[in-house]
Amino acid sequence: MNPELPSESAVSPSPSASGASAASATVGAVAKSASAIRLASWLPAALAVLALLTVALLWQKVTGMQEQLARQSAETQSQSSEARALAKQAVSLAQEAAARAAVLDSRLSEVALQRSQLDELMQSMSRSRDENLVVDIDAALRLAQQQAQLTGSVEPLLAALKSADQRIVRAAQPRLALLQRAIARDIDRVKAAAVSDTPTLLIKLDELVHLVDELVLANAVAPARQTVKPLVAPPQAPMSWWQSWFQLALGETRNLVRVSRIESPEAALLSPEQSFFLRENLKLKLLNARLGLLARQIESARADLVDAEAMLRKYFQANARKTQTATALLQQVQTQMQALQIPRIDDTLAVLATAVAGR
Repeated sequence: MNPELPSESAVSPSPSASGASAASATVGAVAKSASAIRLASWLPAALAVLALLTVALLWQKVTGMQEQLARQSAETQSQSSEARALAKQAVSLAQEAAARAAVLDSRLSEVALQRSQLDELMQSMSRSRDENLVVDIDAALRLAQQQAQLTGSVEPLLAALKSADQRIVRAAQPRLALLQRAIARDIDRVKAAAVSDTPTLLIKLDELVHLVDELVLANAVAPARQTVKPLVAPPQAPMSWWQSWFQLALGETRNLVRVSRIESPEAALLSPEQSFFLRENLKLKLLNARLGLLARQIESARADLVDAEAMLRKYFQANARKTQTATALLQQVQTQMQALQIPRIDDTLAVLATAVAGR
């Protein structure tokens, strides 16, 4: 391919030149076609190379993405493991904090208890002399009232009231005047109360128990009355034999038949064995009343005495001397038991409670 050939054919437009130009044109066309063929043969290779480059770039990019994803997954796993470890640590810390809080609460409660005890101790130490006097009097009077209830005597209560009155007089405090007046009223009430002596009642009950064996039953046969013969017999006219026999027969007839009055039919039907158990039951009633009196169960003792009195009136001779003595003793015991209620010192205790609460 010479570019100068067309210029030469233009200079000499001969036939040979036209043939040459035609040949040259053919050669140029062939050359163009060859170059086109070569270009067409190189294009797939270029496209393949371009595709390979694209694939390589894409593969490199995908590989980078996979590596990035792997790194992110590893980081995520490490972060999750760290989060689990932190969560476990947080749970352990929370448990330790709860344990410490429990220990602190227990110590706080102990401190509060110690503080309250210290406050009470300080209050007890900081009491004045009058407050100690009021507390001592209250304790002494309550103890004396319990002793009076147990012993059935007002002497401990009266002694405690008098001692409290003397201590208040020695204290000479005007604010204790109300307490002093209440103690004076209770002393008068206790002195005016007629309280029976429990030891005396017990002695009378023991006498009744010993007297039961000597009581005469209502169905017992009374001994024949013996006429008291005078020391100096008056002069009598001599009796005949039939008169003496008549007097003897009359006396024997009177001893054969005796008439007595029994109020209850049960007493008339008592056998000797039943009379023994009757006496024992009467003794048990009296002993139960004695135990009730010692145990300060006054109502139970009164009920037993009522039963004993009913048995005494029902099964024993009312006109016998022993029965009358036992009935009189039983009535005395019942009368004295009605006054066994120990008087209470409510006025003094109320004033003491007000004074103790107001300190």
